[in-house]
Amino acid sequence: MTHGEVTAGTTHVVPHHFDSPEQAFEASKLGIWLFLVTEILLFGGLFVVYIIFRALYPEMFHEASHHLNKVLGGINTVVLICSSLTMALAVDRTRQNDSPKANQYMLMTLFFAACFMIIKYVEYSHKFHEGLLPGANFTFEAIQHPKTPLFFSLYFMMTGLHGIHVLAGMGLITWVLWRSNKGQFSSAYYTPVELVGIYWHLVDLIWIYLFPLLYLIG
Repeated sequence: MTHGEVTAGTTHVVPHHFDSPEQAFEASKLGIWLFLVTEILLFGGLFVVYIIFRALYPEMFHEASHHLNKVLGGINTVVLICSSLTMALAVDRTRQNDSPKANQYMLMTLFFAACFMIIKYVEYSHKFHEGLLPGANFTFEAIQHPKTPLFFSLYFMMTGLHGIHVLAGMGLITWVLWRSNKGQFSSAYYTPVELVGIYWHLVDLIWIYLFPLLYLIG
């Protein structure tokens, strides 16, 4: 049966402006990739700012990075890689008409995402306590370089924006999990699961760049 046709337990109907289910599927994938290009441009702008200021103040970036918790950052990297794997397995199980297993993998993905956010909360709490804050709120006295608040402004901006994307991804995974529990996906129609999976892989990929740039430069 072709992708997108209606099967038992599914309520999906191909929109009338598409000639076939396959065309609808390809249009949806094109749409998500175009959206992800805008996301890359958004983070790309922050990466350019990071590169410029790091080139201007390399010693300060080197010293400030030592005040980030590399262990927690590394754990979060492993956690997100695991979540990317479980999300890929969820998409594969949906394609194989194994919704119960797919639902389990999506629950595991949500668990890993929640772990990431909890660890990030612990990191942020420590920064607040130490006064390692952006801009005029910076009160940490162990680093004397006057431009140090700039590093933590970038840190909170880049990791905070990424955290918002993680929360958005968790919401989307919860939505497709709810629909999957209602039997709305199968090998004939799994477009939302695959698109959410693609989005989640980008969220993970962005962190893989953020981790070395912020945590390991020292």
